[in-house]
Amino acid sequence: MTAERTQDPQHPQDTLAIDPKQSMIRAVAWVLGVLFLQFAFIFSYVAAFHDPKPHELKVQVVAPQAAEAQGQQLVDQLNKLADDPLDASLADSEADARKDVRNGDEVAALVLRPEQSSDLLLIASGGGVSIEEAASAVLTKVVAEQQRTVEKDDLVPLQSGDARGLTGFYLVVGWAVGAYLFPTVVALARGDRPRSLRTAALRLAALVPYALASGFGGALIVGPLLDAQTGHLWQLGLLGTAVSFSIAAVAIGLEALFGVIGIGVTLLLIVIIGNPSAGGAFQAGVMPTFWRVVGDWIPTGAGVDGVRQIVYFDSDAMTRPLLVLGAYAVVGIVLTLLIAGRGRRPELLMSA
Repeated sequence: MTAERTQDPQHPQDTLAIDPKQSMIRAVAWVLGVLFLQFAFIFSYVAAFHDPKPHELKVQVVAPQAAEAQGQQLVDQLNKLADDPLDASLADSEADARKDVRNGDEVAALVLRPEQSSDLLLIASGGGVSIEEAASAVLTKVVAEQQRTVEKDDLVPLQSGDARGLTGFYLVVGWAVGAYLFPTVVALARGDRPRSLRTAALRLAALVPYALASGFGGALIVGPLLDAQTGHLWQLGLLGTAVSFSIAAVAIGLEALFGVIGIGVTLLLIVIIGNPSAGGAFQAGVMPTFWRVVGDWIPTGAGVDGVRQIVYFDSDAMTRPLLVLGAYAVVGIVLTLLIAGRGRRPELLMSA
């Protein structure tokens, strides 16, 4: 940055006179950066949601012993469908299939009932409405081709206040919004990114009470206040604390590394990529490859998965969400302390 010393007659200390040309270049650069984030936001959301198609959704076929050959034939037929919408297998028994669907290991299971005119479709809408509907549509169509109908049995129904299963997604989005705004507000209030270990440690320590308030505040809103997701206040509050802390820690770390540009990097990761791939309106099984792959490895996706596991699946598969959140928290803490310990950003990253 080109600057020259001038003397302010009202203030004896030296001030910096900014080169107007350099100032204009920086302003244009920031506008271009904002446009990039804006267009990336539009592209990411539309690309993820505009044409949902099922991809290798795990389903099972249950056939009585006398019709086992028929069941295997149906499994082969399902696995040969164009564009691979289903990943079908033959269940050992209806009891096993029910257990797998109830645990979220399978999206659906079709129980063949040769002695009746209809088959039974076991689903778990709590695992995600979009993948349940997609699997049901494919299975129902195949059964209809055999002049048969389907009856549904929802083993994990949505709670009455959780329309379309979107409460958990918006809860996590709320946690995420606060988590990346918190470091930004602190930086604006303090006037700079952390430049010493003491300052960095204080900002990271301040995250703890904030994350607790954020996590349990959100859990109180969707639980006792709105009755949208009930009966899991403590578990959701602790998960929200982990989501808030991990995202905020990464935001502080990126801000320490890149300065104000770190805010944009955080938005790119958490909002532009993380939100559409988090499994809210559409779950991974019906999204394009990129969003299907990255969703579980970003804090928003881990948070939505965690909420779903807590509310609908008795917290049976919390290991991955917690490991992802823990990893982001550690990365954020280490990055913040390493950069702050140097007292300044590396020369390569200093702004013009």
